[in-house]
Amino acid sequence: MIYESHDAAAPAAGRPRLLPWSNLDGNPCYLLTDDTGTGRLSRLADEIEAVQLGMADDLLGHAVDLLGDGKATAPQLRYLAARLAEALHDVHRIARSRGARLPAPHRDENSDTVPEERPGT
Repeated sequence: MIYESHDAAAPAAGRPRLLPWSNLDGNPCYLLTDDTGTGRLSRLADEIEAVQLGMADDLLGHAVDLLGDGKATAPQLRYLAARLAEALHDVHRIARSRGARLPAPHRDENSDTVPEERPGT
């Protein structure tokens, strides 16, 4: 389940944070805190996310090289696809976690759309 707040006034620090790991059953773990991201678990989650993003970036570079190699074998390509799927899962989880902590956009009272930004405002 993805936590979404539609309360623009709700501080991001008061929302549960989706952590970059799962429990033993494979279910998502959340951190409930009001430490605004400065606590020990928040810092650990930030560090793990940074490692996951770095690994995904390295893997992407490897994928470009392997896909450019006309001699790549089917087992190599299947292995690459499996690792890319894992990396995409991690990056998607990080994006969901960070997106859920952003403040909700302010909506116009008479409309379901977000007001457009005007230059100079």
